Amino acid sequence: MPREITVALVQMAPTLANPEANLRKMGDFVEKICTEQRTDLIVFPELSYTGAELGLRATDLAERVPGHATNYLAKRANEFNCHVIFGMVIKEKVESILYNGVVCLGPEGDLVADYRKVHLLGEERQVYRNGFRFITVEAEWGRFGMLIGADLAFPEACRSLTLDGAELVTISANWEEQQMNAWHPMLVSRAVENSIFVAGANRVGAEPTMRFVGGSMLVGPAADVYAVLDEAIEGYVVATIDLDDVRSVREDRQLIQYREPLAYRAVVRKY
Repeated sequence: MPREITVALVQMAPTLANPEANLRKMGDFVEKICTEQRTDLIVFPELSYTGAELGLRATDLAERVPGHATNYLAKRANEFNCHVIFGMVIKEKVESILYNGVVCLGPEGDLVADYRKVHLLGEERQVYRNGFRFITVEAEWGRFGMLIGADLAFPEACRSLTLDGAELVTISANWEEQQMNAWHPMLVSRAVENSIFVAGANRVGAEPTMRFVGGSMLVGPAADVYAVLDEAIEGYVVATIDLDDVRSVREDRQLIQYREPLAYRAVVRKY
């Protein structure tokens, strides 16, 4: 019996510092996608709730989890019986502690998990605190993990999720135009080296000093591209995948089984 699921990647242009408009837009995307076809998982980009270049406004726009944004989209997830992943600024009880995070909402309208970006680059480090662990989510159809943006560039992130049982990893990204030559190759590499599915949703649009050009893509464990949206336009792509392909590819190629962890001690050495 195949474990087929339908995944949608939303290539969205959030309005900077206008969370209500972005929330409505995300709700509309969920409705449109799920009305057209039964969908199991919808992935939105990094910081889709607020936009990226927030600076000091990040403190004002941050929300606790659960909170207003998660409650609104949880109703949509429940209405259409799907998982929804979206990016937002998460704050802790201490107001000044902020994370660049993603939240996963489940088909029961429940808050399933949240993940805080581990690999912060450049100016992000002045605004956000690093997350410190990778998490997996158990859905009725299988186990998946969530990453954000630059996490993709660190092979250890996807490998950690794979070793924790993930058969699919989602990447919610704000991958900038000047880095796009690496975006597709890295998505393919993470999928193939771990024999998993990788679903990358990258945003479009421009902010004061940044430009984003999409390229959202879903790639399989044998480097098969199931869906790609190359144009720098707002929209989405949908594909149906069979998670049993993970087992088939692993039986064929044996990449995960024949790892030699004792030879990898340098990987955890601080540079």
